[in-house]
Amino acid sequence: MIQGIIAVLGLVVLWLLMSGLYKTLVLIFGGLSVLLTIFILNRMNKVDGHKLGYDIGVFATLHYLVWLLFEIVKSNWAVTKIILSGKIPNNQKLFKVPATQKCETAQVVFANSITLTPGTITVESEDDNFLVHALNFAEGDMEALAEMDARVTAIETGNAEGSQ
Repeated sequence: MIQGIIAVLGLVVLWLLMSGLYKTLVLIFGGLSVLLTIFILNRMNKVDGHKLGYDIGVFATLHYLVWLLFEIVKSNWAVTKIILSGKIPNNQKLFKVPATQKCETAQVVFANSITLTPGTITVESEDDNFLVHALNFAEGDMEALAEMDARVTAIETGNAEGSQ
């Protein structure tokens, strides 16, 4: 029940932020689209029986997002320097990154965090690791990704129904 309320509130906030319009007709369409989305999600849960658990802590996630924002800015600066220099580095690399998260939600957060960081992209997801492409691979990248992995694992609460 609480997860449903959180989902509705999240969708309403997302709708309001993305539309930017607060006219009556637009708000009605937004409310109807949120209700339709929740209806479809409930039907999907009844059909396949798989629920995605929200087993991550809110405050820990907010703390992580602030840290991630600074990491994105630092990586963005490094990628900008590469692009403006006109010299594409020859040390592009595909490599596996271990993932220690137990729940799917935290794994998605980790994979998307890698992709959000400029110069890296998560190419493939496997059981306990991700295949990542780096524009300019350095030995310190593995330590940075291990730190990101540990920070994402730290936001897990481990008490939702959807845990694996």
